[in-house]
Amino acid sequence: MEKLTNYIDGELTPPQNKSYIDNYSPTTGKVYSLIPNSDERDVDDAVRAAKKAFNTWGKSTKEYRYNWMMALADAVEKNTRDLIVAESFDNGKPEWLAETVDIPRCVSNIRFFATAILHFDSKSHDMDGAALNYTLKQPIGVAGCISPWNLPLYLLTWKIAPAIAVGNTVVAKPSEITPYTAFLFSQICKEIDFPKGVINIVHGYGKKAGEAIVKKSDVVSFTGGTETGKIIAKFAASQFKKYSLELGGKNPMVIFKDCDLNLAVKTAVKAAFLNQGQICLCGSRIFVEKSLYSKFKESFLKRTKALNVGDPKNKNSDLGAIVSKQHLENILSKIEMAEKNGGEIIFGGEKVVLDGKLSTGYYMLPTIIENTKNTDEINQKEVFGPVVTILPFSSEKEIINLCNDVKYGLSATIFSNNISKAHRIAAAIDAGVIWINTWLLRDLRIPFGGMKHSGFGREGGEHSLNFFTETKNVCIKIENGGNK
Repeated sequence: MEKLTNYIDGELTPPQNKSYIDNYSPTTGKVYSLIPNSDERDVDDAVRAAKKAFNTWGKSTKEYRYNWMMALADAVEKNTRDLIVAESFDNGKPEWLAETVDIPRCVSNIRFFATAILHFDSKSHDMDGAALNYTLKQPIGVAGCISPWNLPLYLLTWKIAPAIAVGNTVVAKPSEITPYTAFLFSQICKEIDFPKGVINIVHGYGKKAGEAIVKKSDVVSFTGGTETGKIIAKFAASQFKKYSLELGGKNPMVIFKDCDLNLAVKTAVKAAFLNQGQICLCGSRIFVEKSLYSKFKESFLKRTKALNVGDPKNKNSDLGAIVSKQHLENILSKIEMAEKNGGEIIFGGEKVVLDGKLSTGYYMLPTIIENTKNTDEINQKEVFGPVVTILPFSSEKEIINLCNDVKYGLSATIFSNNISKAHRIAAAIDAGVIWINTWLLRDLRIPFGGMKHSGFGREGGEHSLNFFTETKNVCIKIENGGNK
């Protein structure tokens, strides 16, 4: 059984306590590797290495950091195929998805922020010749980067890249559910002799390794569940350290009668079920204007039934495996509760048993639920699986209230060919990211984050660079000696 290692101070090291966690592949439901069950001692080693490296990396030139990051991006790209296969087997997603989204985005993250740092400027303010103010953007120190299991390497690099670009060093913890590509990433760092201590990766549970990273780092970036985010916010706030939280969502999709129906249906199916619905931005509440409801439902149901749940290695598989047995059971229990509360399952709601060695994997049908109320638990709490509800609405005022009547505010999607109306609704919805007539169309420069219980702060482009730096103002008084 392969034992994964931590990556500390440029070396692949076992956990000090010699304790490991079983790592299951959701595709087969079998243990295939062991993860370090790291504790505070491993985090201490990583933080010490990061602090030591900060003394040089934090003072290095932008060009120096750019060159190393581009070399890292090239090395990741060189190992693309291995990373695709590993991400699929470790997470359960189809290989085609890892090939088209996850791994290319990892490379893009690193290259984007490597380039961005070359153009990261500061401001100056002239006080009518009497004084000159200028700002410095300086790295903070050790960045704690904690990433989730749904887009494992994609989101890990989304945090590491801007942190090191501006001169911080990093202690990162990937999810203990999907650690394998982070382990491969650490091997890649070692192979290219990436500067020691700049990137450190510690595996383990959140309550041990994750909590220690939050307490001991100088700035914290976290993506994951809202309840965990609350705990991190308390720790970080009590120590007056900067933190960014990208948390859960219960995202609405609004379908107006004047939309392009084919586009709306096609996009809604993708937004509901891509990555088995395990994306924080997935549209899990579909609101359809009443006069279009029956027609939309018929077309949406037809497309959903045509989706193939199957072997992640098969290019024809639209959905792969749910990430873990526990998560699959949790999704099914929420569907059962929705049915008990009066919801009607018009498709799905069941496990899928595949053939052969995949028969013990964690698969389920995409699920559509009708006849629910927006106040029902299924519409108020995040399911984070291939499950959507469809609800009718009658007016702009009603749909705005329905969209906002949840504790979350991450994203929303609107379909209408009346751009003025779409703009009015977008402006009124409480969400950090809103798409009109599209979904998941991302620009790495835009501010990304949520409102209410969906997060705190914004990342992306200069927002990430600003987050991982401290702004310092310097004021120079200019003597008027030349006119005396």
